Amino acid sequence: MRFERKLLATLRERVDTPEIVVVTGMRRVGKTTALRMIHDEIPSRNKAFIDIENPIDQQAFEEKDFNNIWANLQAYGISAREKAYIFLDEIQAMPDIVKAVKYLHDHAGEGASAPPGVKFFLTGSSSYYLKNLFPESLAGRKRILELAPLDFEEFLSFKGQSRPFAETLAAKEKEKNAVRFEKERKLYDEYLAWGGFPQVVLAEDAADKAALLNDIIKSYFEKDVRLISDFRQINQFRDLLLLLLQRAGSRLDVTKLASEASLSRDTVYAYLAFLQGTYVVDLIMPYTLNRDREISGTRKVYLCDTGFLNYFGKIDQGTLLENAVYLNLRRMGEVRYYQRRTGRELDFILPELQAGVEVKQRGDSNDLRRVTALGKELKLREQYVVTREFNELPGFIPAQDL
Repeated sequence: MRFERKLLATLRERVDTPEIVVVTGMRRVGKTTALRMIHDEIPSRNKAFIDIENPIDQQAFEEKDFNNIWANLQAYGISAREKAYIFLDEIQAMPDIVKAVKYLHDHAGEGASAPPGVKFFLTGSSSYYLKNLFPESLAGRKRILELAPLDFEEFLSFKGQSRPFAETLAAKEKEKNAVRFEKERKLYDEYLAWGGFPQVVLAEDAADKAALLNDIIKSYFEKDVRLISDFRQINQFRDLLLLLLQRAGSRLDVTKLASEASLSRDTVYAYLAFLQGTYVVDLIMPYTLNRDREISGTRKVYLCDTGFLNYFGKIDQGTLLENAVYLNLRRMGEVRYYQRRTGRELDFILPELQAGVEVKQRGDSNDLRRVTALGKELKLREQYVVTREFNELPGFIPAQDL
C-alpha cells in the first residue's frame, strides 16, 4: 500500500514545468516510492523509471555521443514521437549522468531520435554530493526538493488516523482539543520513540523497528560515508556522530568536541559539514539583535529523526521532545534560537513569522509569562509554549499538533 506524502502535491504541480526536478533526502525516507507514484499517475505512456544503482541500467547512458542515448532509451519504451517523462533513481551511483541529463534536457526536439520535449525527475540520497555535483552544470535548469522523515501529520496517515492539521501556530493554538489529544497520545509516544522513517513506522513490533533503524544507519555508512566522502578514518567519524547524539539541543563547542573526539578542529568542521549535507544533523544559528550582547556564532545541533536519536543516543525525554518540535517547526521556515550571556533564553525563534517558541514537558503560566515578556523585548508578534501535556490555557500548543 502506498501512502500520501505532503511533497507529492508539489511534485504533481511540476509534472509539466520545464525544469529538472531533483528529490533528495536521507536514505529510506521514501524518495523512490514518491517518484514511482508520480510516474504511475502521468497519463502518458511515453515514460520510464530507471534505477541508476543497477549497472545494467547505467549502460543506457554510457555513450560518448549523448544523442545515442535516445536510441538506448527505446528499450525502456521511450518514443521520439511525443514528450518523454524520464525518472532516474539514485543518480549518485553514476556521477557523470548529470552531464547527459543536461544535454538531453537542452537538446530535446533536435534530431529524429529525440522526443519533442523531455521532463526529468531525479532522486539522490545526499545533498552533500548533489551540491558538489550540481554547482553549475544544471544552473537554472533544476529544482531541488527535500523529502524528510514523516512528520506527525504524515505519521497519523500511515497509521490510518489521518486528520487535517492547522497551518499556522495561531491556528494550532486555537484549534487544540483535549479529547483528540488523549486519543493520539500513545501514537505520539510511538512517534517520539521510533521516529518517522516510513518502514520503521509501518513495522509491527519493537524488534522489527530496531532492526530497520540498524539497517538504515548501516546503509548510511556503507553507501554515503564510504562511497561519497573521502574520510580515511570512518571510525572517528562514527565516534563524532555518537558524541553529537548526546548533545542534541545543545550549543556546540567545537574546541571541546575536537578534544573529546581526539580530532583537529578542521576535521570536526569537515565531519559536521558532511553530516549536515547528508541530512543527519541540522545546526541552527542564534537569533541576534544589535542592541544585545548575545552568544554569537555558536550553533545548536538537532538530529534528523527522533527514532534515530532515541535509539542510538539514549537521551532524556525532554531533549527528545525538543528535537521533535524543532523538526516540525523547520517546515514553517528558518528556525533559530535565542540566548543571552546572562542566561535568558528562548528555545526557538522563527524570524520569518516573528514567533517565539519555548518547549516544556508540562508548562505553566509562569513559563508563558516569561516567554511573552522575552518575546516582547525581541519585538516578536507571537509567543507560545509547546508542551507534551495538554494545557487548555491560551498560549499553549500541544507538541503533537505541530
